[in-house]
Amino acid sequence: MSASDWVLHVDLDQFIAAVEVARRPELRGRPVVVGGQGDPTRRGVVATASYEAREFGVHSGMPMRAAAKKCPDCVFLPADRAAYEKVSERVMATLHEFPVVVEVMGWDEAFVGARTDDPEALAADIREAVLGETGLSCSVGIGDNKLRAKTATGFAKPAGVYRLTRENWAAVMSGRATDALWGIGSRTAKKLAELHLHTVADLVRADRATLADHFGPKMGPYFWLLAQGAGDSEVTGTPHVAKGRSREVTFQQDIADAGELAARVRQLARHVAEDVGQEERPAARVGLKIRYAPFITKTRSITLPAPTADAEEIERAALEVFALLELDRPVRLLGVRVEFPDVEPESEPEPELEPELEPESEPELKTEAETVTDTQSSPS
Repeated sequence: MSASDWVLHVDLDQFIAAVEVARRPELRGRPVVVGGQGDPTRRGVVATASYEAREFGVHSGMPMRAAAKKCPDCVFLPADRAAYEKVSERVMATLHEFPVVVEVMGWDEAFVGARTDDPEALAADIREAVLGETGLSCSVGIGDNKLRAKTATGFAKPAGVYRLTRENWAAVMSGRATDALWGIGSRTAKKLAELHLHTVADLVRADRATLADHFGPKMGPYFWLLAQGAGDSEVTGTPHVAKGRSREVTFQQDIADAGELAARVRQLARHVAEDVGQEERPAARVGLKIRYAPFITKTRSITLPAPTADAEEIERAALEVFALLELDRPVRLLGVRVEFPDVEPESEPEPELEPELEPESEPELKTEAETVTDTQSSPS
């Protein structure tokens, strides 16, 4: 990569909350929480919280009821997916007006590939253009690859610009916890800590063979590469292709009856099968997500004998996975997902059931009605 080729990561600040405040200017400066039906007395999770709400300890993935306890004066609003998609399209259209390559990563973020002698100036121009077109603030990370650019954005927030490259990676990252790395979550960080690998510097010094023994021949060395700041530098304008499809439902009342839960799995599986049919791509893996009361999440998946779009086969596989789950406590959420061929399993080998220590980062815009999502894979 030459000195004038750069990867920029553009990330909108508190995107969902910012869209809501833009629609309701009177909420500016007030703690705002978006999620579920906007009613903290009902089941649901926080999709996003404004910076003012975060000062009270409210964060994405938190149960709405818990958010109300932490910040009784928060303004709670229902999620409006259509509105967020519309604003996101305007943001991405603004980025495409620059002489750059834009790789859209989601509603609120994109990688930008550019050849420039002044990436900070380009970042400032992007921030100004997005603000002028949408009224929304964004942060921009600058790097010599996607990993470093994405990581840099965390230091740029809110409403700033930060550069992170090979030259300053070690100085900035060495002392930070391993979950500061894009691609390492809380569960993996906990497993690394069991190997006495607590910081990025620890992971840099780790033995790759030992990592491979504990995390598999592909993921172990991959974690070591993350610690070096290594990553893909190619930004592609190829449209996003879903890695999978999923349906989830959060129950307003916990369900303990196995028969009722099995019926819900069948229903979700049929709906996922319809989504698969619309994709015109076969499913290769089928998995379940279950959240027990009070808030413990476990997942399990199996590989199908052969890729298929057959609804009965997807339903059968979902019920097979369901039979592997323990039903020793009431259930508050169920989800069925499929992964399309050529998608890496969530881990290797097949994971044991284990609690998800913190909610997933992707906003869960759900109520008793189902949530439909496509599935992203880990960065490569």
